[in-house]
Amino acid sequence: MKTAKDYMDAANADVPKMDAPAAIARHAAGQGVFIDVRDSAAIAESGTIAGAHRVPRGMIEFRADPAVEAMYNPVFDKNAEYYLICGAGGQAALAGKTLKDMGFANVTNIGGFNAWKQAGGPTES
Repeated sequence: MKTAKDYMDAANADVPKMDAPAAIARHAAGQGVFIDVRDSAAIAESGTIAGAHRVPRGMIEFRADPAVEAMYNPVFDKNAEYYLICGAGGQAALAGKTLKDMGFANVTNIGGFNAWKQAGGPTES
């Protein structure tokens, strides 16, 4: 039987991490697609990355799969670079692992939103 630690270890082994300053530089250069995987209540409370797409972790499979026509979000293109953020990095890692399992090769965990804000990354409500 797997534990939460087993899932986190597998996600962290498969999904590369990037610190906030490096991710902010990518964002400033217009590189990649930024996705906040927190639920809407958390985003409403703290804001999110300026221009980030909001796709809760529990919906990532449905939004990323074009076969689920009613829920698919065309921002998901297997050739794009994705930068995932959440509250502390755990949900971003798990969502990133899911995307990698679905064939998305360029997925990076950029950690938690507080680190983004503290590093001076642009935000929006």
